[in-house]
Amino acid sequence: MNKVILVGNLTRDPELATTNSGVPVCRFSIAVQRRFGNNDNGPQADFFNIVVWRAQAESCSKYLKKGSKCGVVGRIQNSSYEASDGTKRYSTDIVAEEVEFLNSRNSDSSDVPSTPSKPQTELEPIDDDSLPF
Repeated sequence: MNKVILVGNLTRDPELATTNSGVPVCRFSIAVQRRFGNNDNGPQADFFNIVVWRAQAESCSKYLKKGSKCGVVGRIQNSSYEASDGTKRYSTDIVAEEVEFLNSRNSDSSDVPSTPSKPQTELEPIDDDSLPF
């Protein structure tokens, strides 16, 4: 089983690109706070590279920015490549299957879609004898 669930903040703005065949791909990284920090340096974080594909990639590029909080569900993928200097390099990415935007509605990200608020209505008092329990 290869499944990862992370909640963190973007460390940089997302980068949207398309493959040669026209498939959108978005890359960004998130910082995830460790539950327990180092006593000397305070809280610590781990940093993860995230890769998102297709329509969700376009949404991430449009609505996320540096500092945004998001939840990611995906899988770990290791890969290797040869660098321009001839050395072999390795990378570990999280390939996202789901990305949840977790910023609050009051954040400065006014472009994030939200549901319209419903008007407040007065609640009528209920007699205790009419409760079913």
